[in-house]
Amino acid sequence: MAENKKVIVELKEVNKIYGGTNQVVKNLNLQVYEGEFLTLLGSSGCGKTTTLRMIAGFEESTSGTILVEGENIERKEPFERNVNTVFQSYALFPHMTIFDNVAYGLKMKKIKKNEIKSKVKDMLELVQLGGFENRYPSQLSGGQKQRVAIARALINQPKVLLLDEPLGALDLKLRKQMQLELKRLQKKLNITFIYVTHDQEEALSMSDRIAIMHDGVLEQVAEPWEIYEKPATKFVATFIGETNLFEGYVKEIKEKEVSVVIESGTIRGTGESFVENEMIAVSVRPERMQYSLVPVEGFQLKGKVKEQVYVGSIRKTIVMIGNGNEIKIERLAGEPLPMDGTVYLYWNQEDAKLIHTADQIFFHAVENIQMGQEGVV
Repeated sequence: MAENKKVIVELKEVNKIYGGTNQVVKNLNLQVYEGEFLTLLGSSGCGKTTTLRMIAGFEESTSGTILVEGENIERKEPFERNVNTVFQSYALFPHMTIFDNVAYGLKMKKIKKNEIKSKVKDMLELVQLGGFENRYPSQLSGGQKQRVAIARALINQPKVLLLDEPLGALDLKLRKQMQLELKRLQKKLNITFIYVTHDQEEALSMSDRIAIMHDGVLEQVAEPWEIYEKPATKFVATFIGETNLFEGYVKEIKEKEVSVVIESGTIRGTGESFVENEMIAVSVRPERMQYSLVPVEGFQLKGKVKEQVYVGSIRKTIVMIGNGNEIKIERLAGEPLPMDGTVYLYWNQEDAKLIHTADQIFFHAVENIQMGQEGVV
């Protein structure tokens, strides 16, 4: 995507510090491409909403540069930036009709009345609210109010639409419906969407790319499949979906095959740029986990089946290994494992994601201190 797309929003070394000590965004570098649906994903307090507000102009960055279409916008007021924002709270004017709410931005620009009327009608049709012009917000459902808020933002034809958890107040069924509506609108209008959410499933199903933030740091930016299949950090591996995470050190490398020693035995994976004795993490998704009733070459990982849970078409199995950790396995419901029996866990080597970890720095620091080299890391 980077080779074929024009960069429309760019953040360079952006930091945000409150009160001199509380740094909520740390050296953020991010490029957003024209016409893409990019989601900022993370748990509460990770810095995603603050990032969105800095792009919108509701917060000032402490340092760094924010560009829209190559222009530095940091000294511009929010209304001077070619971006619009949709909030979770809708922020509709209760005393105005739906027509006047949607037309508000055009009236501020002193657009001709006939043109306003035509544009509002077209926009309401686009969000499937044709005929609602004379109603008031109090007469609409939550989903309809959100459509009005989106229409009001889109009618100004912004280059970028910023959406701050816009579906958070809706019930599950309506939220699923609105996810499809938003994606349809974004593709139809080809407007860049920057979307903030803490919902992993929402991000995976809607986004062209996902930018995962944790503790103010951008952990990974990639397409949804890559975020799930090839997490770049331990946090990404555990935050997106379920995974089995093993931690240990590299014992042996043969070409791309890596043997890893963990607390409960030896496991294998495939990867590059690893070195012997390096501390690493190994992520294996539950649906990729295999089991055998006899030992498997290259793996010394056995445990006992502790629990099986039926979840519709899927049966989730918990296997407890020697160190007390619980390993998750997912299979079709018709494939139960023997309860209370010993099983040997393994996987196809390409199904294990090997992850470099900051624990390596800590490991060497402790090792050096023990050897009397406190100043060396």
